[in-house]
Amino acid sequence: MKLMIASDIHGSAKYCKELLEAYEKEKADRLLLLGDILYHGPRNDLPEGYDPRQVIALLNEKKDEIFAVRGNCEAEVDQAVLEFPVLADYALLPLQKRMIYVTHGHIYNRDHLPPMKAGDILLHGHTHIPACEEFDGFVYMNPGSVAIPKNGTPRGYMILENETFIWKTLDGEAYRTFA
Repeated sequence: MKLMIASDIHGSAKYCKELLEAYEKEKADRLLLLGDILYHGPRNDLPEGYDPRQVIALLNEKKDEIFAVRGNCEAEVDQAVLEFPVLADYALLPLQKRMIYVTHGHIYNRDHLPPMKAGDILLHGHTHIPACEEFDGFVYMNPGSVAIPKNGTPRGYMILENETFIWKTLDGEAYRTFA
């Protein structure tokens, strides 16, 4: 199975469209969204192409291929308009002998770990900065942000296929790999 992982769309229809175009080009089987889908939040400027209604329409077209976790900008009203679940705080994905703990990052993060065993992967968004770091026996990964990247990082996503993670720009250019 080929999984595309993305975070922090923040209501940008422009970058949501680019993400979905990349999803089609990648021929991924599923899209995992790490939260902050519709709204920009009080600490962020409006992203280019801000149009949450259009983001709703775009993502609902792929409702059977998307699963998501709740970000700090999600609310119950978002679940009323999105046709796929968005209010789970976390998900667990088995990867051979590792477990991937998937969350947004505002509650559990590398400084406040969920229950994890040595070798497990903590995967979250929230910081808007791509990451792949090993800490105290676990791996922390972040795809960065689709719409509001920070610290000069590219807009992008991750691909997980055959136990290999690949960080890519929205144009599909790979710039980091972890196997």
